[in-house]
Amino acid sequence: RWLRAALAGGRVRRWLPALLVGIALLGSALKDGGLVPDTPLRNKRNPLNVYFVKLAWAWTLWLLLPFISLTTYQLCRSTFLYGRARSLLLVLRRLGALAVGTAVWFVCTELFVFIENLTGECSVPAGLGRPPRLYATKRECHQDSGVWNGFDISGHCFLLSYCALMILEEVAVLEGLPMEQDSKLRVVVDVLFVCLCFLAGIWVFMFLCTALYFHDFSQKLLGVLIGLSGWYGTYRVWYLKPFSPGLPLANRPSSLKKYSYSR
Repeated sequence: RWLRAALAGGRVRRWLPALLVGIALLGSALKDGGLVPDTPLRNKRNPLNVYFVKLAWAWTLWLLLPFISLTTYQLCRSTFLYGRARSLLLVLRRLGALAVGTAVWFVCTELFVFIENLTGECSVPAGLGRPPRLYATKRECHQDSGVWNGFDISGHCFLLSYCALMILEEVAVLEGLPMEQDSKLRVVVDVLFVCLCFLAGIWVFMFLCTALYFHDFSQKLLGVLIGLSGWYGTYRVWYLKPFSPGLPLANRPSSLKKYSYSR
């Protein structure tokens, strides 16, 4: 109940964008000032980074997929205004948000790689017996045991902020989801909801670790601003339009306004 009140009710959702920017600023200041303690989280091979952050979009996608499907279908059926076929179409429409999120993730990460390759140069250790050559990409440089120095926009700051905000937007549907207290569907939805809350907590925590231990200030700030732009451009602009996946509580009849939430 506490999680539903805090996350589905909107308090955390309203403040999270400002909190993420604040974490990026404060973390960068502590890092540049040498005030960050040495912990295992400084190592990129720590379990949270390897098994969660590296697969951040996959975790977010596969938990939101059943959650959006079940909650949207239940919401449609509970109003008694939609038939089975219409309800399934609305479920597919809402799942379009995951397709859009996948496109945002893919385009942005590919853009980050392109910018790093475009702005970088390779430093290869001397004495390896190799003739001088020009390296076009970071991958080529690493194949020759070199170090690539380019403008590396923080993909972690982008993706973790985008995923956390997307999760909070989608779980807002629980604020107006009528469901029997003892139903099996209620149990499944609650389990998915708790898992999504846990996942969002990991994303924010690892965002903090990224701000404290990795990247330059400008790289982190640009990463989080791109993540916020992706969220704002979809959930605050495009999804308000008729031809879009829509918001979690979009297209509700006026008689059911008690289930809507304040934007």
